[in-house]
Amino acid sequence: MDQAAELAQPLLSVVKGHPSAEELAALTAVVLSLGSADAAAVGKPTARDWVRRQQLRLAPTPGPGAWRRSRG
Repeated sequence: MDQAAELAQPLLSVVKGHPSAEELAALTAVVLSLGSADAAAVGKPTARDWVRRQQLRLAPTPGPGAWRRSRG
């Protein structure tokens, strides 16, 4: 399917009721946010984070609260 045909297809279709423009806008925002894979991985440290910490010699130091600092 080419890009023009893909843009012509509706993202949502209302099958019952008569939503206002504001309600459709809110629903569209929620549906689009659910499809984002980047938002799910924001708070999770990756292997790259740990490699960078090792290169910068930012290993956790022993002491009170060290387990908190070890999370990155």
